[in-house]
Amino acid sequence: MRTSEQVAGILSALEAEYPQALCALQYEKDYELMISVRLSAQCTDARVNLVTPALFARFPTLEAFAEAAPEEVEPYIHSCGFYRAKARDIVLACRMLLSDYGGSVPDRMEDLLRLPGVGRKTANLLLGDIYHLPGSVVVDTHCIRLSNRMGLVDNLKEPEKIERELRALLPAEKSSDFCHRLVLHGRAVCEARKPKCESCCCNRFCRYFAG
Repeated sequence: MRTSEQVAGILSALEAEYPQALCALQYEKDYELMISVRLSAQCTDARVNLVTPALFARFPTLEAFAEAAPEEVEPYIHSCGFYRAKARDIVLACRMLLSDYGGSVPDRMEDLLRLPGVGRKTANLLLGDIYHLPGSVVVDTHCIRLSNRMGLVDNLKEPEKIERELRALLPAEKSSDFCHRLVLHGRAVCEARKPKCESCCCNRFCRYFAG
């Protein structure tokens, strides 16, 4: 684990390097973010952003998704992979938003986890980006890789354990933005196969760089 000074250093370095800590997925309505995150599983955000304009034009409202058969959604999301399961989850989740939550994305973890296709990663992203809930920690592949390399967690692979440790370690009001910055940093610098350690803004605080 890093010291409080090292954690603060990592936070400051990433804030300076990536001042705009925004989700890469493009959306206008809250439920569209829910759909986009479901599509992003085993798929790149760039591919999702190519697919969703036509998808959201064909199904312009929550009601349109809820009234659709999954088979109607499938052609629009085919290139995202696992399209049958994703189409089913999207339609069923939209139906549940209407039937159980008044047409709104719920603002509690336990309610979000009831939605088909929504796990803790998605729920935390929705809570952080839509409701700006402090303490929202999104543990994706970048978060797993970087938090272990930097030494924020010690050789953990289980997302829930990483989420719990990061929530205890990070300032609650910065946790959501921190996770977005990890994604940006993981794509640009701390790549899976060959991290660019010499040019990393966090290298002086990083356990991996220190060897």
